Amino acid sequence: MNIRDLSEKKISEYSNSELFHKYKENKDIVIRNELVQRYLKIADILVKKYINKGIEYDDLYQVASLGLIKAVERFDINKGFEFSSFATPTILGEIKRYFRDKGWAIRVPRRIQETSQKLQAAKEKLSHELQRNPKVHEIAEYLNSTEEEILQAMEASSVFEIQSINQAYDNDGKDKDLKLEEAIGLQDYNFRKLENQDLIKKVLENMTPIEKEIFVERFLHQKTQVEIAGKIQVSQMTVSRMEKKIIGRFKDELIRSEK
Repeated sequence: MNIRDLSEKKISEYSNSELFHKYKENKDIVIRNELVQRYLKIADILVKKYINKGIEYDDLYQVASLGLIKAVERFDINKGFEFSSFATPTILGEIKRYFRDKGWAIRVPRRIQETSQKLQAAKEKLSHELQRNPKVHEIAEYLNSTEEEILQAMEASSVFEIQSINQAYDNDGKDKDLKLEEAIGLQDYNFRKLENQDLIKKVLENMTPIEKEIFVERFLHQKTQVEIAGKIQVSQMTVSRMEKKIIGRFKDELIRSEK
């Protein structure tokens, strides 16, 4: 059934929500293409974050557009999520995969390519054994390589990887490793420093049990989203969305308390 058979309204007169509902019902390609056109700005914004990395804008834009199409096809509006929040990781996944498959055309030496491909597995294994983030010399010893080669491999691979704000780095010999989120100072985490216990208690009283668990694990026990997702058996993206919702509640309550 084509959208032209559903109503006298033109397709451009439908809201995004209406179109997603109709596409879920009949998978009409006309509806899908209209939704893709409306959200192409998301692809453009994400692609611009990865220009000047050795691959042309037009090539990345095509890849991002393909990711957007996949996101439209998979999106279920009945689950209550914003499409932009759903589409962003899907598009980034396509971009990341493209860099992984095509990015080495920037003529990184094969020896460094091979070392880079072994890095993540080595870091995960050593982190598990040492119960901390491994030093460069420890990774080099494990991979039977030199420290210089490891540093080169890290630099090369960082061009093609989307860095997590939870990733930790050695903090110049200090006891506590430095997380990227601490270096860039995200405002979303300011409420950790709140001394107003009444405000925190009030927000917690209105949380669901799973929200309380995520709050405790994420902000009191300093667990990563991936660790929490594994513990409560949901996706990392679900934890991320709930975390943002929790942060929003604290911000709203703080604003109300200051009025």
